[in-house]
Amino acid sequence: MYTGKKIIHVDMDAFFASVEQRDFPHLKGRPVAVGGSSTRGVVAAASYEARKYGVHSAMPSALAAKKCPGLIFVPSRFDAYQAASRQIRGIFQRYTDLIEPLSLDEAYLDVTEPKTGPGSATSIARKIKADILAEVQLTASAGVSFNKFLAKIGSDLNKPDGLTVIKPAEALGLIARLPIEKFYGIGPVTAEKMKRSGIHYGADLSRYSLAELQSLYGKAGQYYFRMVRCLDDRPVRTSRIRKSVGAEQTFENNITTLDAYLERLERIAEKVSKRLQDNNLIGYTVTLKIKSSDFEISTRQTTSETPVSQKEEVFELVSLLLQHASSLPTKPVRLLGISISSLRSISEFLPGPQLKLGL
Repeated sequence: MYTGKKIIHVDMDAFFASVEQRDFPHLKGRPVAVGGSSTRGVVAAASYEARKYGVHSAMPSALAAKKCPGLIFVPSRFDAYQAASRQIRGIFQRYTDLIEPLSLDEAYLDVTEPKTGPGSATSIARKIKADILAEVQLTASAGVSFNKFLAKIGSDLNKPDGLTVIKPAEALGLIARLPIEKFYGIGPVTAEKMKRSGIHYGADLSRYSLAELQSLYGKAGQYYFRMVRCLDDRPVRTSRIRKSVGAEQTFENNITTLDAYLERLERIAEKVSKRLQDNNLIGYTVTLKIKSSDFEISTRQTTSETPVSQKEEVFELVSLLLQHASSLPTKPVRLLGISISSLRSISEFLPGPQLKLGL
């Protein structure tokens, strides 16, 4: 189970919304939604004040406004988020060059042999959090453990501004008690499917054999089998080759109705899901491509807080984009496409050598 590594996962707290609250003091302490508008669109990010009302990313803005009276919508400022992300990356580089960004607001760090600072991964994580707060005026949560899966789980346990250390002796017990929807790599649709089968916690999942999980969930079953046993020796990778997975379809006859759009998108979502699973991938960012009869191309995009790979998850998000990110296409449509980016691997998790670790 043990890898001999010291891994930190740093995850910024409500990053886009927190940057807005930092730059515009009148938004501090207020429920904020980034992206969309109160009448149409999709929420890209929500502040913790808005999340208390059930507002989350990829939610239709109209629904978010109903859930949270007084919700303040602000437009995305991607340049500001990129600038903050670069500052944060610079802080990471003081301690290690082994940095694997997942997105603008989160990354894995391998500090088994840090460039500077204390030898303790916990102390390094604490110092990184303090540096980010002092220099970027934002809070981050961090998870520290001996593999990437557990570090990612840890960073989410005590948000916001949390620091969770998962030691080897504690790992299996913690995972056994963890609600299934909290598992990294299990999206909302899969979590509901598992609950219908009586799988509510890690302990329930661990009772299934590898063959049973593969029968129920295909190739992803191997991932579920290994992660519930904390078997993860994936290295922190500083670069990635594949950027996105997608599929599109050009229609023999242009289509013009919502039912026709949704019917085609469901088929395309199935193809994309199969390609993700064939490549042991999950992703966070979903992009819908629309080409009209006069060859004009438009795209609509959203990023989910939880990874997607199943057909139902992909289809749900593109349906929201089609119906809420803007008005329905006004011209006949000749092509629809779906792509998934911000990809993560769920490939083979193999047990590493059993080594003791000073986290």
